[in-house]
Amino acid sequence: MKEKMETQNRSVHIARTLQAPIELVWEVWSKPEHIAQWWGPSGFTNTIHKMDFQDGGEWNFIMHGPDGKNYPNRSVFKEIVPFEKIVYEHFNPHFITTVLFEAKEEETIIDWTVVFDTAKMLQTVIKAHKADEGLKQNLEKLATYLSKQKPM
Repeated sequence: MKEKMETQNRSVHIARTLQAPIELVWEVWSKPEHIAQWWGPSGFTNTIHKMDFQDGGEWNFIMHGPDGKNYPNRSVFKEIVPFEKIVYEHFNPHFITTVLFEAKEEETIIDWTVVFDTAKMLQTVIKAHKADEGLKQNLEKLATYLSKQKPM
């Protein structure tokens, strides 16, 4: 709990119960052909250049904004615990994302936290890119994408 208090002013957090089994949620998070379909805020599309889904693996992609701008992204997966946790470090701007997964019968609880280096950096990213709203939209796109997938 102490860590949570220390990062509270420099993090964005969202949690939700998804109407899909954990195996399917994990698959759409861990496979580039899936994540390219739902990642990012509303109106964004993606081109995944590399997604080496393992500890130390790189994730390089471009988010294509509805405004026609391209937003290159580079991350490194720091910790992957199958069906439990994904931690990655994003560069420029720098932040650490932790996504926790919990199976609950045929549903999955997802707990998603993004921690920036400073409160000022978080506020800058919120002002420039609406990162807080973008995280909500990203999770909504994930839920919608999952609803269209065939059961495993």
